Amino acid sequence: MSSPAHITTLDDPRLEPFRDVRDRDLRGRDGLFMAESELVLRRLLRTPERVDRVLLSPERHERLAPDLAALSDDVPVFLADVGLMSQIAGFHVHRGVLATGRRPAASELTLDAALGPLRGRPRLTLLVAEGLTNVDNMGALFRNAAAFAADGIVLDPTSCDPLYRKSVRVSMGHVFSVPWAVAPGWPAELDRLREQWNVKLVAAEVTVEARPAWDVAPAERVGYVFGSEGHGLSRAALERCDAVAEIPMAGEVPSLNVAVASAVFLYERCRACGRPSKIADSHA
Repeated sequence: MSSPAHITTLDDPRLEPFRDVRDRDLRGRDGLFMAESELVLRRLLRTPERVDRVLLSPERHERLAPDLAALSDDVPVFLADVGLMSQIAGFHVHRGVLATGRRPAASELTLDAALGPLRGRPRLTLLVAEGLTNVDNMGALFRNAAAFAADGIVLDPTSCDPLYRKSVRVSMGHVFSVPWAVAPGWPAELDRLREQWNVKLVAAEVTVEARPAWDVAPAERVGYVFGSEGHGLSRAALERCDAVAEIPMAGEVPSLNVAVASAVFLYERCRACGRPSKIADSHA
């Protein structure tokens, strides 16, 4: 890692990717994504080749120095006081830690490229989402996947970007630890998961034929398929699933959002398979 550069002026051109963060979330950053907070940066630094540049307060730099040592010399690290950082970014909840990372190319996010190493595993747990557009739910999906040791996530092309700043933050940086793919040929990729990957697809949906989640026969290789927050799963996706499961609820509550429902399904899978309370192979 190269020596950090101290920033004292608001208009330093080297800080352009960090400028007006909230507005950039809407317009994009030319192939970059934003990471904020110490915990998120620590997880990003486990893949140092993704890091574009880092902006830290002096206090945070001191705490993160051992992790930053993994960066190559061509990744710039800048130091600025928290007040100046807030002026540059246009918000103050970064806690003295901001970084930009390089987005993966579309070719890196195909099912085979992103999740191919999982294909031969005897046991496999996937979360599959169609039309997931709420960034909080997206971040929670990744956090749940990490918490319950799911192996990967598959998204349809209409789902929101997991690398949106708020999604990264809600996930606590697990968008960097849980592998994920985007399936452009949706819903045909569901056929591939069933027929070529030997994955049992379980639709998480409320229908007449739905069975309680705990009554669906367990499988060594399973994918739980979740629909959009407003309309649920499309008919085309639902028809490609092997089973339909629901979470029975009392009262007049028709359903749970994807963030909560995915946690319930994953917990039930761990419980049914006799996994220990502390899941040994969970994502760090």
